[in-house]
Amino acid sequence: MPKATNHAASRKHRKRVLKQASGYFGNRSRLYRYAKDAVDRAHAYAYRDRRKRKSEFRSLWIVRINAACRAEGMSYSRFMSGLKASGVDLDRKALSELAIHDAEAFRTLVAKSKAALGL
Repeated sequence: MPKATNHAASRKHRKRVLKQASGYFGNRSRLYRYAKDAVDRAHAYAYRDRRKRKSEFRSLWIVRINAACRAEGMSYSRFMSGLKASGVDLDRKALSELAIHDAEAFRTLVAKSKAALGL
């Protein structure tokens, strides 16, 4: 008696993988053999980068805060230590938004930081 392969389940699985690979270049979007590897790799990158996104945004906020601080004549590290000394508890995301959208409020924070450091 021949081996049963459960063709319906196999076809469903292959269809799902090919649907996930639609838009990929060349054979990766057309042939199951290559689409399977491409989709596996894509899932691995997506998993890794969901975690990496958090550190990339933190880096972006730090760059923005540093640029705004330099415009006020202060370095990022001095600014942050001054804020900590003055008891201001704002995270980097909020500070970055202030630096971009409300320059006046950011200037007052820089002044507070300088006062706490005695500059």
